[in-house]
Amino acid sequence: MQETQKKVKMAINGGITFGAKLNAKQLVTITEYMNDEDELELTTFQQLYIEVQESKVEEVEAKLREVGLSCYPVGNYVKSLRTCNFCKGSEEEGMPAAIELNNRIAGKPVPFTLRPAYTGCPVGCGEPLVNDIGVMKIKEGYHLYLGGKAKGKDAHVGTLFMENLTPEMLYKAVENILDIYAEYGKKREPFFKFLNRFGLENLRNLVAL
Repeated sequence: MQETQKKVKMAINGGITFGAKLNAKQLVTITEYMNDEDELELTTFQQLYIEVQESKVEEVEAKLREVGLSCYPVGNYVKSLRTCNFCKGSEEEGMPAAIELNNRIAGKPVPFTLRPAYTGCPVGCGEPLVNDIGVMKIKEGYHLYLGGKAKGKDAHVGTLFMENLTPEMLYKAVENILDIYAEYGKKREPFFKFLNRFGLENLRNLVAL
């Protein structure tokens, strides 16, 4: 009897650019690793989920990256940065800062799946106020919001934690926050519950810039 190889779920997307888009070459490459009966799951966080054989994860990731796709683990990790469409332009809406922030935090292990979001202007198309960590670019500075929740009867907007940050200050603050959550958060404790238990002021005192 042939042993069935274990499959693992992988999250992929087209990276941070103007809108959430995939080209034909990327789609063809994805389908190379799918059987006729396999399904491609589209999430609300600008990601696609596919299942691949565990033994081929590295091979598949390499092929997907060759065509410009980004790959992320699925589970209790920081998800890739959900963004707006940068409709006013890359520089004006801070696309380089969003790309760098995503490179630094996406895929980090945390107590429970954490959803960060980014938007390049006050319109808020990236929905930063209703995600765990939200960044909004206001003129030349970056505002950082924490603890938003988009779903459930207790849905609420996040709290403005810091404002008018430079890109470097933003990266450092978010990385410090994630390190603190990883150290002090309980297993499978959502980020907003961690904030309620740990306290924003305690967190503020530990986030050194």
